[in-house]
Amino acid sequence: MGKETAGNPNHSSLSDRHALRERVIEAIANTMDLYGVNHTFGKLYGIMYFEDRPMTLEEMKTSMNMSKSNMSYAVRSLTESQMIYKLEEKKDRQDQYLAETDFYRTFQNFFGAKLQREVDVMLEGIREVIPDLSAMILSEHTSSADRDDALRDLHKLQHAEQYYVWLQGFVDQLRDGKFYENASHTPNKD
Repeated sequence: MGKETAGNPNHSSLSDRHALRERVIEAIANTMDLYGVNHTFGKLYGIMYFEDRPMTLEEMKTSMNMSKSNMSYAVRSLTESQMIYKLEEKKDRQDQYLAETDFYRTFQNFFGAKLQREVDVMLEGIREVIPDLSAMILSEHTSSADRDDALRDLHKLQHAEQYYVWLQGFVDQLRDGKFYENASHTPNKD
């Protein structure tokens, strides 16, 4: 614990708490950076995580010392990943935002959305190719070597499709909160 100043015993504890928060905010930003979220956006989320109130874009801009356009981009990104929420009520005609502080929920929202996007993209690509690959295999105009290569590709794609069907089930369970049933806290379902 930090030393208290003679003039204001609360000043030291406030600055100590602020320094401790800063360490966690930096850890949040570094962690989010690992998952492809801009470090600065992660820092904004960390700042909002510790706020006990909604923040406006202007307050965030001041807190982060960012331009309005960069702040708008950061807020849009965090809103899309459901790490922060835009509130219906405004403050002085300005939109207000609030961070999701339940890490179970942020995990559920963030990874659920990322994995769903992967499943959608890959299953669409695989399912578009399989019929043409199958037709190539069955065609009498396909050489034996090309047929063998196409068969190998088809088997790989069928295996990949099985994985993405499994991954879809994982995403569905993640969104339903199935993985939190034995945790000390279960996120509230909408």
